[in-house]
Amino acid sequence: MTDTSPPDLARLLSECALGNKGAFERLYRATSPKLFAIAVRILGSEAQAEECLQDAYVKIWHRAGDYRPHLASPQTWLVTIVRNGALDTLRRNRRQVTLQDPAHLEFLMDEWSTAPGPEGLDNDSDRLRDCLGQLGEDQRRCLEIAYFQGLSHAEVAQVTGTALGTVKTWIRRGLEQLRKCLDV
Repeated sequence: MTDTSPPDLARLLSECALGNKGAFERLYRATSPKLFAIAVRILGSEAQAEECLQDAYVKIWHRAGDYRPHLASPQTWLVTIVRNGALDTLRRNRRQVTLQDPAHLEFLMDEWSTAPGPEGLDNDSDRLRDCLGQLGEDQRRCLEIAYFQGLSHAEVAQVTGTALGTVKTWIRRGLEQLRKCLDV
């Protein structure tokens, strides 16, 4: 009989920190589809996303012992590694990312929440969507542009036609609200 329960990502990370290759393989199988989808969305290229994901899993293998459960969920820690790697790739390539239209953000949110991932993690997507829905429209849009498109505050201000200080405030306050909402 096959075990269909969701993997305990924190346990897998702690086993990876001890050099358990089987745990690393299970972690990869459980998380790579969603992490790959995030990398593709940020980079806009499957080839670049594959390279980014490979680099991310090398970092995960070497830094698994750095994971601290009291600071973030395992999924958040893994997503942060992939997202930061993808943003570094964008910056390294000096690629200009442009927002196609406001409906594009809704597409990205739909793709993110329906991207394949380990069982039990879909609730996190639903929670994030609900928490984002509690933000003001402009604030939510700035956060989504910054996160999903990997734009800097100045670039978000330019794309939205909003003052830089306002964008910084909306993003900072929005992140605070999301943190509080997700911690409940």
